[in-house]
Amino acid sequence: MTGTVYKSTGSWYWVKSKQVLYKCRIKGKFRLKGIKSTNPIAVGDLVDFDLETKNNEETGVINTIHDRENFIVRKSVNLSKQTHVIASNIDQVFLLVTINNPPTFTTFIDRFLVTAEAYSIKTILVFNKIDSYEIDQRAEILYLKDIYETIGYQCIEVSATENTNVDTIKNLMTGKVSMFVGHSGVGKTTLVNTIEPSLNLKTKEISEQYKQGKHTTTFAEMFDLSFDARIIDTPGIKGFGVVDMEKDELGDYFPEFFTLKQDCKFNNCIHINEPKCAVKDALEEDKISWSRYKSYMQILEGEEEHYRTDIWE
Repeated sequence: MTGTVYKSTGSWYWVKSKQVLYKCRIKGKFRLKGIKSTNPIAVGDLVDFDLETKNNEETGVINTIHDRENFIVRKSVNLSKQTHVIASNIDQVFLLVTINNPPTFTTFIDRFLVTAEAYSIKTILVFNKIDSYEIDQRAEILYLKDIYETIGYQCIEVSATENTNVDTIKNLMTGKVSMFVGHSGVGKTTLVNTIEPSLNLKTKEISEQYKQGKHTTTFAEMFDLSFDARIIDTPGIKGFGVVDMEKDELGDYFPEFFTLKQDCKFNNCIHINEPKCAVKDALEEDKISWSRYKSYMQILEGEEEHYRTDIWE
């Protein structure tokens, strides 16, 4: 049988085939194929499995993983040399951003966008909780929107509690597999519940002491929605570790750098100290965002984000 992985708890996988969910495990050999990921199978994977009955319980045994069209990967929690595949075969990602409850920094946004660019996954920035912001915070949203819309990313201002632009999100989701991602507390689960109330996913309040979310989602999980769409809900992320990026290719995943690359004097320019660098010239002329260049340099130099990176909450 062939089906799609809808949920993983690490040892068991729920695979949907012909509208039926089967509880499956994997053959041990999958862990011996040199897969560096901590999870050989991810939500969204297309797999083949056989059914077996033990103790009057029917379960499946996954024997084949189909090639992935794409996937989102990050450094795993405590094993920095290994990676964790968040989900695979994704049509688009909605990256939720909040200004102060909790704060989403540009370093996190840029690291995620770089990974999505590397695997050719469209990302839409969702500025959530717009009903809760004062004038200065609204100005910060407009500033960030200007940065990312200039590059070419679609940005949407949303309030799940007031149902602002939720229909815009639903229209973009129709007919596609969408992944929702962001820090814990950005209102991801509330937005998903507003989009599809019947899911009734659990939410928790923001920690006032740290202005960070208390996690509710433990594992990524896919859901079928009522309007011809599928959603992958993910655990909140505190930091995003970029993996498998060569220095000479990193700039290609910053769209505004890539468009200028042909104007650099050297074909292998990495936009640091090289003479006649079109990217550095554009930076000095304020045609490129300094925050984006800072993120680029941090990734290039192997720096992590400045607070508790690479931790699933």
